[in-house]
Amino acid sequence: MQHFRFSLIFTAICLGLAFWWGLSHGNGSLSVAFTALAVTTILAVMEVSLSFDNAVVNASVLKHWDHFWRTLFLTVGILVAVFGMRLLFPLVIVAQTTDMGMVEVAQLALNDPKEYSRQLLSHHAEIAAFGGMFLLLVFLNFIFDQDKDVHWLHWLEVRLARLGKADAVAVFVALAALLAGLSLVSEAEQLKVLLAGVWGIVVYVGVNVISTFLEQEEEDPAIGEMVKRGSIGGFLYLEVLDASFSFDGVIGAFAITNDVVIIMLGLAIGAMFVRSMTVYLVEKGTLDAYIFLEHGAHYAIGALAVIMLLSMKYHVPELVTGFIGIAFIVWSVISSIRHSKAEAA
Repeated sequence: MQHFRFSLIFTAICLGLAFWWGLSHGNGSLSVAFTALAVTTILAVMEVSLSFDNAVVNASVLKHWDHFWRTLFLTVGILVAVFGMRLLFPLVIVAQTTDMGMVEVAQLALNDPKEYSRQLLSHHAEIAAFGGMFLLLVFLNFIFDQDKDVHWLHWLEVRLARLGKADAVAVFVALAALLAGLSLVSEAEQLKVLLAGVWGIVVYVGVNVISTFLEQEEEDPAIGEMVKRGSIGGFLYLEVLDASFSFDGVIGAFAITNDVVIIMLGLAIGAMFVRSMTVYLVEKGTLDAYIFLEHGAHYAIGALAVIMLLSMKYHVPELVTGFIGIAFIVWSVISSIRHSKAEAA
């Protein structure tokens, strides 16, 4: 419980702010205040359900890090996740696409949330292409890893791992998926979607270039040792990964409410719990106890990437997205338990 102590305190503060926000903007109406409280809670639960697989993947990276980098991820990282991705990033998107200033967009979000929501959702295809490409590469590089010793769906993963002998196979598949996805959008949007998807690939490859550069132990053993315990490359990787996950939550939140303050409070609670779950999984050694949990998380990420690409044309309910992710996680846990029993026998 100690791992979630700060998250619970943070939740109480955010729920209190949501109640006050509803009360102050509802002319003192308790019904409006309680509605704001309920919507904030729903958004928090939605964010946790959509991002549990994110916590598992984060834990697979963080388990090699020392206390300093874990603390940095939970402090600076959470500020980036909450205020950067859940609040500032949507404002930046609207500002860049409407030629409005940030202050003007912030005023629009507070005074005319419906128009703000319309402006943001009108660029959903580009957001989905960027996030979908990044998440797809996370999944593909895991599934094409020929050095991976543990296989969950053995008959499939062994064959796919052989393709990993070609260094660029993951990027090739991602680009092919992006080009195929262009057929889902209108001709007028195709260039914007293509550029957004390419940027998603560039960011993923760029973060890996930074990590690889820092891992050159032959040139500087001190840097190599730092990377084993944590690094700026790994930190950037987790932040961009979290950003890609947050796209789905931010866009889905506007289907529930147009109030950007309530959205930020609800998603912030979810983001904080995801961070706490990450640390819990690391310190309790859950990934070692449940051998296929990491696999289930990556399959969930792959499914989310496909859903994000399909969402450029088709509406996929957030409930379906969250259920698919949880289903993969539960399935992998059950498989891990069965595997452990078989090994013990």
